[in-house]
Parts: sequence; C-alpha cells; structure tokens
Amino acid sequence: MEGYIGLTDYDWYTQLLAQSPDEVNFWRPMNTQTFRRIGTGEPFFFKLKSAHGNWIAGFGIYAGFVPLRVGTAWQMFGEKNGVRSEEEMFARIEHYVRGHGRTMGANHQIGCIILTTPVFFPPSHFVAPPSDWKANIVAGAGRDLTVGEGKRIWAECLQRARDLRGDDDALAYNLSLASSTIEFRERLGRVRLGQGAFRTMVTQAYTGTCAVSGDHTLPALEAAHIQGAADGGRHEIVNGLLLRADIHRLFDQHLVTITPDFDFKVSHRLRDEFANGAIYYALENRELHLPQEEVLRPRREYLDAHRDRFAAA
Repeated sequence: MEGYIGLTDYDWYTQLLAQSPDEVNFWRPMNTQTFRRIGTGEPFFFKLKSAHGNWIAGFGIYAGFVPLRVGTAWQMFGEKNGVRSEEEMFARIEHYVRGHGRTMGANHQIGCIILTTPVFFPPSHFVAPPSDWKANIVAGAGRDLTVGEGKRIWAECLQRARDLRGDDDALAYNLSLASSTIEFRERLGRVRLGQGAFRTMVTQAYTGTCAVSGDHTLPALEAAHIQGAADGGRHEIVNGLLLRADIHRLFDQHLVTITPDFDFKVSHRLRDEFANGAIYYALENRELHLPQEEVLRPRREYLDAHRDRFAAA
C-alpha cells in the first residue's frame, strides 16, 4: 500500500482545520500534469513546511486529479479550496505564478488533487514527520506504508483519525477500502466522495458528455444521482450519470430511466398526461455515452431500482 506526503501551505491547513470539510481540493497553481504517485483510495498526507515544524497535520483519501480553470475550481469546491473567497483564490494563485516569472491569464488552469473524507489534526495531535525526510524535496514524495517510517506514520494517523472522527461512516468506509486488496481503478468508482468531487469526477468520467443526448455544453450538464440521498444513495461515480439539466429533472421524477442494459426509456406519462415529450422519445434506443472503463459505469443494481420506480410511477 502506498501513500503520498505532500508539502502543505499553512494557511490552507488552518483554513480547513476550522471547517472540518468532507472533501478538499489540494491545488497546484501551475502544474496541470496528471498525478500518478498514488492510486485512488490511497492516503495523501499533509506535511507542514519547516517554518511550522514539518509536522504531519492530517491526511485525506485520494479521489482523483483533474485540471480546472480557477473559476471552475471555486464553483466546484468553494471554501474547500482552503481560501475564503474566489478573489482570495485568484490572488493567491497569481502570487505563486508571478513568483515563477509567469503571467496568469483569464483561463488559467490549476492542477486539482481531489481528496475526500480528510482529517485535519489540531496541533495537539500532530504526527512526527519521517525521520529520513530530505530537505530538498519541494513538492512531496511517495511512501510505502507497509514498512519503516511509512508504516509508523500511517498507524499514527489512523489512530488520530479514530480519536477525532470515530463516528464518521464515510471515513470508515474509505479507510476500509484503502486497506483492501481491490485494484485502485475499481476503487475509483466506489470511493465515497463529497458533492464537489462527485460533480467533478462524474463529469470527467463521462468526458463532459451527456450520457443520453451526447450534448457537450458543460453549463447545461449536471451530475445526477441514480439512487438519491433520500433512498440512501451516496456520492460515488457508479451512482452517477452526467445528464443534460432537463433530462436530469425528468430522471429524478422517474419520467425517464436507464435500464440495467443501458437503454434509455421514456414514460408514457409524458405523452398521456402532458401531451408532450417528442424530443425525449426520439432519444430512445440510441447508444448511450458511458465511461470507457467498465468499473466507472453505473452499477446495475442502482439502475434496476430506478427502473422499478419508473415502472411504478
């Protein structure tokens, strides 16, 4: 099992310590290259810099990486970016960009390392950094968590998490997933996410394409839950569909559905009760736009339950 120890901005840490959020965006101001140091479901540790004692100040479970425009990152995560406002976020990123002798355009993208169920330690619960940490590491480093200092840090962080958040079901689930033998690509579909991460990761999994209509107009697309929160549904990619807003509303009202065989169906009620719906009937029997990776596709049992409620409506 692997983990990653990332050098962490103290202001980012203190802002989020006060929030106790269910997800965070550990953003990089310029680096939009993909992050491959750990797999989905593995821990990412927050290590403060030397000015603040080099302590391990918490950790989160890695959900994924995506480059986003600064404004989009704010829309998705808000104060979970570790800032108090969109203006502060722009100012902080611009400060880092200028420090590297570059300019920041209106469409500037940042690298977003999305972490779910984070735990932030108050100073009384800080964990000692690796005894063999090299001072010349500028961003972070991976660690084997089964031996040596990596094993020690993981064990101590787990104990801190139990002490501070022992009643957090989502955290307990993600920690059990992290220690399981499930391949990390399968974890990607099953890891419990926050709302912002759910929207971001579902959009990425569907490559910004409505599963039903094929529409690519991102402002018109929404991450829909197959099984809603009222029915015990969770923020998991396999419980999500990227749908155009109007189709999403009909889906939530069980006026349209997607079968476990991935067929789009429209209720007769649109025609019988509303004398309308021609544009939706025209979409029946078309091939759906689904994630290429099967582990990210909707879980059939969720679709089956939705179809049953569609049939009964």
